[in-house]
Amino acid sequence: MARIEDWALITSGGRYVEDVRDPALAGCRYGAFVRSPVAHARITGIDGSACRADVFTAADLDLPPAGRGPVVQPWLARDVVRYVGEPVALVVADDRHRLADAAAVVRVGYEPLEPVIGVEQALAGEVLLFPETGSNVVRVHGTSFDGAGFEGCEVVVTRTIVNQRLAPLPLEVRGAACVWLAGRLVVWLPTQNAHAARDLIAAALGAPVRVITPDVGGAFGAKMGADPEVVVLGWAARRLGRPIRWTETRSENLVAMTHGRGQRQTITIGGRRDGTVLAFRLDAVQDAGAYPRSAAKLLPKFTCLMAAGAYRIPVVEARVRAVLTNTTPVASYRGAGRPEATAAIERAMDLFAARIGMDPVAVRRINFIRSFPYTTPTGACYDSGDYHTALDRVLAAGGYRELRAEQERRRAAGDVVALGLGIGCYVEVTGGGGVGEGARVVVGRGGVATVHTGSSPHGQGLASTLTMLVSHRLGVDQVIVRHGDTDLIARGTGTFGSRSLQYGGSAVSRAVDLVVDRARDRAADMLETAAGDVELTAGVWRVRGAPSSRGLTWAELCSAEELAADVWFDDAEPTYSFGAHLSVVEVDTETGRVVLRRMVAVDDAGRVINPETCVGQRHGGLAQGIAQALFEEVRHHPDGSLVDGCWGVGASELPDFELLDMATPTTRNPLGVKGIGESGTIGSAPAVQNAVIDALSHLGVDHLDMPASPMRVWQAIS
Repeated sequence: MARIEDWALITSGGRYVEDVRDPALAGCRYGAFVRSPVAHARITGIDGSACRADVFTAADLDLPPAGRGPVVQPWLARDVVRYVGEPVALVVADDRHRLADAAAVVRVGYEPLEPVIGVEQALAGEVLLFPETGSNVVRVHGTSFDGAGFEGCEVVVTRTIVNQRLAPLPLEVRGAACVWLAGRLVVWLPTQNAHAARDLIAAALGAPVRVITPDVGGAFGAKMGADPEVVVLGWAARRLGRPIRWTETRSENLVAMTHGRGQRQTITIGGRRDGTVLAFRLDAVQDAGAYPRSAAKLLPKFTCLMAAGAYRIPVVEARVRAVLTNTTPVASYRGAGRPEATAAIERAMDLFAARIGMDPVAVRRINFIRSFPYTTPTGACYDSGDYHTALDRVLAAGGYRELRAEQERRRAAGDVVALGLGIGCYVEVTGGGGVGEGARVVVGRGGVATVHTGSSPHGQGLASTLTMLVSHRLGVDQVIVRHGDTDLIARGTGTFGSRSLQYGGSAVSRAVDLVVDRARDRAADMLETAAGDVELTAGVWRVRGAPSSRGLTWAELCSAEELAADVWFDDAEPTYSFGAHLSVVEVDTETGRVVLRRMVAVDDAGRVINPETCVGQRHGGLAQGIAQALFEEVRHHPDGSLVDGCWGVGASELPDFELLDMATPTTRNPLGVKGIGESGTIGSAPAVQNAVIDALSHLGVDHLDMPASPMRVWQAIS
């Protein structure tokens, strides 16, 4: 089935928050935020008298605290700013074109404080972002280290590596449109979970809230719930008695939207010279930015949980310390802790293989988990898998042996263009965040089925997949899927963590089953027979064993009264998708330029409902993983300002992806599905990184941090 979401996006451009023209927003005003240009300073004063607009600061807000304890980002900075881009004041004007000028004349006095930039400064603790806490460490997740697992190892390799900070770079920046109607705030908001946004805003404002999510132009984990700016906008709309719109600028987005990744990892791997790995240790420091978001809890949790990867390692020790720095807060970014864990173990496997002189493929085969279910030393319970087959298939499709022979020929000939091969094997926990999911399925007049889901898709193609599920089960042609409106369904969790089909799809499936059961009773009454004698075939209810008898269509069955069912589904456990990626690169050893020639991927997400949607998710994930490996990085000057661009990847930098399918179903949800939305990102980055290092290994290079920019590659060779 072709994706049903794409036609409107391609032909009309979609309907994003900026496009909303609801009559309730007539006469709206426009908001912009004055943001800190410095990373760490005391605010000595704010003067908006020269601004021909309304100016609101923290002193004006009569709102409860944004959270418990001292280490919480305020709605607007009150006494101290802690990162470049932190909102200090809201300016509201009638004319959008004059808004920037009005914001520019707001004068804020700053008394500079020494910034903490980087995890080393944070751990040193000489300057504290919150002096009352006594430390910049806000969370420690994981186990203690006793070293016993390494005592019998013949070979031990230790290396400190960096999983660099990234910016999500969605095509649609953040924005909102707010209006108060009959004592209730209505917010149009691009968010991944409308219900969580509703609850947060309502708690802050002490009033009922409706959140409507139109099309969302990318999120990748950075549009979870509602940011402080949205709460301030809702407050200002109530204060002024007028609707307010806000859309941030692209440059504003780069410093103000949460970032991702940002770990310094010390990896230690030990084992025997026959390739058996006996122990692995991951000691990571997570840069959480200025205020703890999910980087202080979720990222350390998943990094530790997935530290063992696809391998049967007797001793696995993992610890992540989250620290505060004077930089943009770090939160979830496609994969959220799982790419970080995979990058660490896959780099460790290659380092270990190089030390003992064994092909990295052979080392992986020796140490793969073989039987399932399997519980890792870090507590992850893998439901099902076949890691050997995934690796075998990707190597066969890529022509691994022939590529190794070509590599040797080039090296023997002294070719300046080196060939590199990289493997990235991964396991990822999917559906492991959040709770259940809500669904409502209604079959109304005309036999049209309407699905309301608490999931909040924003490019994943979930509407297409749910349409397939419902159409197949009910035998109807017309299915309408609605989401992203808290008035349509009372409870919902959202779309993140590769969970939508496992929870949202299962909820819809259960609701459809209830509708069918209720329809059977109604059909039995109308056909004057017992419910057990009625069956549904191709969308028509008939008496069992009498195919030529009079039947009832859904339209006839629901002509007088609709049939509906509401479900809250939470009867599922996390599942563990897996796969193997092969990257083939060429590296010009004279210039450092890296060209990705091939990307072959085997990804197993259990039962696949909609293959076309699955392929789209894999393509996007591969692109983002490749971008991290080769192009993207957010870097800060010692004063806390950004020092260079964060370049997104384009089609010209990517090869045609070679995708192979596997399906190892799970029993942990009714549909037998696993997540696929983040798999490409998790497997591709270490595969490409390992390929670049492999290309340079004969020149004495055994590690290279991401991104493998030409300058970084050239410096490593030199």
